[in-house]
Amino acid sequence: MRNHQESIWMLQTKRADFNAVAARFHISPVTARIIRNRDVEGEEAIDRYLNGTLDQLYDPHLMKDMDKAASLILEKIRAGACIRIVGDYDIDGVCSTYLLYRGLTRCGGHVDYQIPERIRDGYGINESIIRKAKEDGIDTIVTCDNGIAALEQVRLAKELGMTVIVTDHHEVVRAEDGSQVLPEADAVVNPHRDDCSYLFAGICGGVVAYKLVQVLYEKSGVPEQEWKDMLEFAAIATVGDVMKLQDENRIIVRWGLKQIPHTASAGLRALVEACGLDIYNLTAYHIGFVIGPCLNASGRLKTAQLALELLLCEEPNASGSMTGLLEKCLGQEMQRSSRAEKMAAELKLLNEERKDMTQAGMEQAFEQVDTELADDDVLVVYLPDCHESLAGIIAGRVREAYNKPSFVLTKGEDCVKGSGRSIESYHMYKALCGVQELLLKFGGHPMAAGFSLKEENVEEFRRRLNEQSTLTKEDFIPKIWIDVAMPLEYISEALVNELKSLEPFGQGNEKPQFAQKNLRIRSLRAIGRNNNAVRMTVVTEQGRPMEAMVFTEADKFVEEAKNSRSIDVIYYPDINEYNGNRTLQIVVRAYKLHA
Repeated sequence: MRNHQESIWMLQTKRADFNAVAARFHISPVTARIIRNRDVEGEEAIDRYLNGTLDQLYDPHLMKDMDKAASLILEKIRAGACIRIVGDYDIDGVCSTYLLYRGLTRCGGHVDYQIPERIRDGYGINESIIRKAKEDGIDTIVTCDNGIAALEQVRLAKELGMTVIVTDHHEVVRAEDGSQVLPEADAVVNPHRDDCSYLFAGICGGVVAYKLVQVLYEKSGVPEQEWKDMLEFAAIATVGDVMKLQDENRIIVRWGLKQIPHTASAGLRALVEACGLDIYNLTAYHIGFVIGPCLNASGRLKTAQLALELLLCEEPNASGSMTGLLEKCLGQEMQRSSRAEKMAAELKLLNEERKDMTQAGMEQAFEQVDTELADDDVLVVYLPDCHESLAGIIAGRVREAYNKPSFVLTKGEDCVKGSGRSIESYHMYKALCGVQELLLKFGGHPMAAGFSLKEENVEEFRRRLNEQSTLTKEDFIPKIWIDVAMPLEYISEALVNELKSLEPFGQGNEKPQFAQKNLRIRSLRAIGRNNNAVRMTVVTEQGRPMEAMVFTEADKFVEEAKNSRSIDVIYYPDINEYNGNRTLQIVVRAYKLHA
């Protein structure tokens, strides 16, 4: 059952000379410990983590086939050949396509793009997309965020006489002997190639595309600043594709967020405004949970080309070549602006619709688990009427709620399609390998998977996965990792500000978590229109009071807390600003009440 208090609290115990690191980098020992907990070690790595700049991004020429791909593209551009970019329908695919389209166009290319439709085409380039390209007179196909596994599709394109350049970041297909099998393209740019000497393989498709544009501009004599001026799209793709915010990714996202207020995309600016955000104070959270879902919504419910067209709405002076009368310019600006605003509003509405559909699907899933599947180790939830694009989101929510591996299945035109999200102790891809004779198609990795099967096999699929499960009750208890057991007395405004230097937070660079036991609750009250927050004052054993915010079912928490002697909390320190007053507070991430 869903119960946030059933968790094991674990304290990080990684060792280092925290006082020496603190003195060397003019930070507190607490911050030094957090950096070590993120596996950042050594002076160079710590300096890069704290102070990394764009000059420290890795050399794109180190990527196998990068120069070959750029030279081929420029050769085609000079020859006047028609080039088509084939992207993907998620945020990484949309940003990758945007970057390549902007880049190739700037170099003088005759370029268009196609993004597959999720339900009609499925993921990545397919045979019909290739045949359509041939019919349209396309000479060269450039993929982004897909193509590395499209062995047969690339072979077809080559048989039809087209040039193919694959840019991707997904794992390379391997033969039974473990060797990599690459598509027979004219160039294959992917940092996961075994023969690639690029220094950081954990980049997304958008960053691979961004690096290709860098080389294209370099070879074409386009000023380097124009490449840097598109950094925000590499950052948005990195956060949206949930890449680890480590190493080069951290630098890209940190500086990319600073670039957003200066973006040449009127569409991106309009979307930020439509979401009610302050463009000068965006964080990775805003990209991952507000902007990103809006961009993804078009690919889920309609076509991702909507999101791409929005981003391609440019400010009138973006190219630096405005001509004509002022009135004409102002007229263009108003026209573009109103189009961008209209499209941004449409994407926001689509995302609201997606959220409503997700909520309805979640409620059905929870009800099914609670009434029919409560004893199962592996949750297989069949929602025939749910939109198939929402299966992965709902599977993630089910996994979070029950801390069990969770599959959500939906009914497609020809078969049932499913998406799974796992827990650390359950290798999802291996589990699917164990029932592969029931599946029409499947793929994935330890923590997530996608698959299809016939409807009559759904119940057998659920039964077999549970029969083969070796999970124990302990595996279902979530672990919460604490960075530092830090008394509230240690919190200061200076520390809160110092912790901000560790941003951007996200996958691989999680927001720090602190803990303190035995706090007395002095006062508390429910707040928030949706009864989803509690403000309380807690007091330490030494008598230090502190305001605390808890985001939970307020009425239930207040009732339990009234009968409690003390509370243990995992928290993050923050500053509450209200009516011009600044006060220290903690935001409670998890708690245990003691009667």
